[in-house]
Amino acid sequence: MISVYLCDDEEAVLHQLKTALVWKIFVENYDMKVACAASTAGELLNAAVDGSRSVYFLDVDLRDGEWDGFKLGQELRRRDPHGTLIYITSYGDLTWKTFQYHLEAFDYIVKEGDQTGSAAARCLEAVHARLLDERQDPAEVFSLRTGDETRHVPLANILFFETAPKAHHVFLHTADSRLDFVGSLNELERELAGRFVRVHRAYLAAWDKIESVDWRKNRVRVGGRECLLSRSGKAELKKKLGGGP
Repeated sequence: MISVYLCDDEEAVLHQLKTALVWKIFVENYDMKVACAASTAGELLNAAVDGSRSVYFLDVDLRDGEWDGFKLGQELRRRDPHGTLIYITSYGDLTWKTFQYHLEAFDYIVKEGDQTGSAAARCLEAVHARLLDERQDPAEVFSLRTGDETRHVPLANILFFETAPKAHHVFLHTADSRLDFVGSLNELERELAGRFVRVHRAYLAAWDKIESVDWRKNRVRVGGRECLLSRSGKAELKKKLGGGP
């Protein structure tokens, strides 16, 4: 079971977060529990179990002596390297702070009156989906680093990889998303050999997602999208197809 910890020095906000998250866990039947709703860093640290895989909702503006949300996150990251940190703030983008403290925040929630709890519940839903992805067989998941977070994408959901305009960057395409990460198609081709085929120097397509090939127009249709087809790509496809036109 995943433990969820909350820390906010505003009693009203803390109550709203706890109520919304307890209800979300109950309604969705998540294998989670709100283990602690603390108003101080010390209270949360005393409750947290070292080494456990947990989710933490932390107030950025925590006023607790030497502790603020980022220093608390730094200590939690030391104790729980794989824990999920979500920050709650009255301000806008504070991503630069996570770099300063060497943190990887899953998300930021801006305090918006009585909407704060519902925003936290939506965030927990996204965290739950991510955790389910992580629990899949590692051989069936492609892990990548995008921005300041690590994503785990089921191989079955990937349509193709494409060379990005930015040097040493690659786009990963699924039916409903495009992720940009540092990498190279040559490395991916070696890593994913058998499941993906190099149809063009700029495209690596999922073999089981190829719907049709236009040999004359040099195009491959993959999951409803079009990829370019090169001469060497044609040869590779013909080899896999056992012939071809």
